[in-house]
Amino acid sequence: MAKPSIPQGTRDFSAETIRKRNHILSTIRKVFELYGFEPLETPAMENLETLMGKYGEEGDKLIFKILNNGLNDPKNIDKAREGFDKLLEGKSTPSLTERALKYDLTIPFARYVAMNHGQLTFPFKRYQIQPVWRADRPQKGRYREFTQCDADVVGSTSLINEVELINIYHQVFTQLGLEQYELKINSRNILLALAEACGGADKLIDITVAIDKLDKIGLEKVKIELQQRGLNENQIVTIEKYLSIAGNNVEKLAAIEDLLGKNIHTSKGIEELSFIVHHASNTHLAIDFTLARGLNYYTGVIFEAKAPAAVQMGSIGGGGRYDNLTGLFGVPNIPGIGISFGVDRIYDVLEELQLFPASIQTNTKALFFNMGENESLFAFDVLQQVRAQGIACEMFHETSKLDKQFKYAEKKNIPYVVIIGSAEIEKKECVIKHLLTGKQENISLTQLSSFLQ
Repeated sequence: MAKPSIPQGTRDFSAETIRKRNHILSTIRKVFELYGFEPLETPAMENLETLMGKYGEEGDKLIFKILNNGLNDPKNIDKAREGFDKLLEGKSTPSLTERALKYDLTIPFARYVAMNHGQLTFPFKRYQIQPVWRADRPQKGRYREFTQCDADVVGSTSLINEVELINIYHQVFTQLGLEQYELKINSRNILLALAEACGGADKLIDITVAIDKLDKIGLEKVKIELQQRGLNENQIVTIEKYLSIAGNNVEKLAAIEDLLGKNIHTSKGIEELSFIVHHASNTHLAIDFTLARGLNYYTGVIFEAKAPAAVQMGSIGGGGRYDNLTGLFGVPNIPGIGISFGVDRIYDVLEELQLFPASIQTNTKALFFNMGENESLFAFDVLQQVRAQGIACEMFHETSKLDKQFKYAEKKNIPYVVIIGSAEIEKKECVIKHLLTGKQENISLTQLSSFLQ
């Protein structure tokens, strides 16, 4: 008999875990709706052509492709073999796979906007909380199936949107107790100016893909990768100077202008970052020119939220502006910007820092003891009256020793037990005990609901 198991990089969630996750999700959802964002859901899988070519060379490798049905049909054997041969060459073919699990929520959202733009009211503000899948190597804080929480605004170029998204990050993280989070910003216009200073805009992807790995592999290995990507020594020196810019936000903006000069992209990037830094009034906000986010679709300001330094976790959120994204689906001129929260990583951070409120593990407010057949039937009627007031309660499933019933309540973190025996029925009252304090008292059955409220 096979030993039960689940795929690597996936997880089961117990009631305790789900309650903690719901604490995170409800906090994010409330802040999203506070800012006027509306919910949206898209399918777990998309057509492969919708996803491929949108995430850069590194991201495209991590897309989970779904094999077509019927490949084992004798009629399709030759096509299947041909498809597998192409797959071994690093190519996809419709004879083998036409669909894939979604890699993120942004591209499916862009596809949705492109399909429904005639019916939407712009600016269109949506939030989306759903699982996504990536064929990544599982490790701490990195899973193959995980939940993303996105908020996006499309149909507006106003930088006020960037400021609002920064405020959303701040409200969510502070409400979750992560006061020491970091929020880093940069602009793809600055990165484009760097690429032009290194020979031309066609080098943008090579540069961003390499420096996006700076935290993981270090400067020397980034320089080696840049060399492998065809950049010469002078260009690499310029990039090294770029990556070494330090100081406060104002000093960094002055330094980048000195390094890259006054051209259209440098000026645009500085204008964007200056506006945001001035209006966000967020002490957690820091310009970081090493931030690249190697996704092809970003065109303006980019974000990355990092966990407090006390936790070795890294990014817990990110996003940016993507003014050309719906153009990939034949609907140009719909600008957009969005951010994402990494729920699974936020969970791990809150767990490590012990920031989950103890109260979120309490669902059942009271356990009604089972004191015998007649007594339990009477108590069940009382239980239903209490439930009718919106108070979560349950009854022990069988007549047992009081010690066993107390242990059940303690293991489930149920704060109160209600005891209704024959004497209590006669007096129309109950014994109620608070397990945490040990305090016990007799109250009238008519007072029970208000007591438990």
